[in-house]
Amino acid sequence: MIDASATLTIASIAAGGDGVGRTEGVVVFVPRTAPGDVARVRLARAKRFARGELIALEERSPARIEPPCHHYTDDRCGGCQIQHLSYEAQLEAKRTIIGDSLRRIGRRDVADPDVEASDLPWRYRRKLTLHLRRTHEGWIAGLHPYDDPAAVFDLVDCPITDERVLAIWAELRGAFDALPPERALRVAVRLLDDGAAATVEGGHVWRTADALLAGAPSLTELWWRPEGGATRRVGARSVESRAGAAFVQVNARVAARLQDELLRRVRARAPERVVDAYAGSGATAIPLARDGRTVVAIELDRPAVDRMRSQLDAPSSAIAGRVEDHLERQLPADVVILNPPRAGVDERVTAALERNRTTTRALFYVSCDPATLARDLARLPGYRLVAVRGYDMFPQTAHVETLCELEPVAR
Repeated sequence: MIDASATLTIASIAAGGDGVGRTEGVVVFVPRTAPGDVARVRLARAKRFARGELIALEERSPARIEPPCHHYTDDRCGGCQIQHLSYEAQLEAKRTIIGDSLRRIGRRDVADPDVEASDLPWRYRRKLTLHLRRTHEGWIAGLHPYDDPAAVFDLVDCPITDERVLAIWAELRGAFDALPPERALRVAVRLLDDGAAATVEGGHVWRTADALLAGAPSLTELWWRPEGGATRRVGARSVESRAGAAFVQVNARVAARLQDELLRRVRARAPERVVDAYAGSGATAIPLARDGRTVVAIELDRPAVDRMRSQLDAPSSAIAGRVEDHLERQLPADVVILNPPRAGVDERVTAALERNRTTTRALFYVSCDPATLARDLARLPGYRLVAVRGYDMFPQTAHVETLCELEPVAR
């Protein structure tokens, strides 16, 4: 049995950002701890592991720093998970997270990969989504504490977010009463190349965009996703839509470096035909098509597909729909690119790739979740991993982007 509390040494950082230690042979996950900490923790036992709550540090790790954000400490903000680590320690933790996932879940014999640092460890986020709650005193707009997902604290500043985004949020606060008449909503503000957009999630009745646009002059577009419905534009300062869906890179500089490396590696394979699955707004498909290659882009978001179609000349094309419904009909291809959401790919996708691997030169997988990446690679035993690299798209958080290059194993 484990005592109600224990003293343990933190050995590493888990995928979600918790520190990992052991007591009496049981793995313990402890938020806000650092590798090298000797921590006194309060324990809550689960079936195969335990959760720990930090009571006191008996010995501080040299990797530990004082977090600069008061929300991180005072409000236990769950938006960041590893702000208490030095940036060098964050990068080391992410190398370990990727490598451990690929070995343990993906069954790949690889070393911990390099992780490219972000140019901006702070003020890099071009998008900020806040939870809105209507109270007797007025609206609260903020984030959840990491240990209380039902609660919301009022956000004053977010030091990982671009100050231009926070300035728009300051404008919006004066116009909250123009939002749908609900007690709880989510609102995302994101910077565009030539403006900014806000997307309101929730509610059943839209009031008017005029008051919101008047109160937030920095916004150029308003979008609404009603409860159970599709996202649609409800207001804009021009007829042309620039925001579209949500294909805005949170960290534009790191995203550009990853994109450049992906294009370089794809071109090095000299493909004539490419399938770009989960193609987004076409950031990969369009330049490859302009090289003179035949590119088939598959994307669920119809407005994004419409924009791609306007920039892809035959024989290249864009298909609106789920990748698992269309991929196999577009094979064979010299190169297949996968860039799925955090949930990874459907099992039908990996099955189709396995069936067609003899006609594929290379497979590229861009992932924002090492665990689902590793799960999907385990479903691709017919491909060997030839290169893997991490990109720190999300400093101060446990999230990390990964680029993998695979090629089929000879039968």
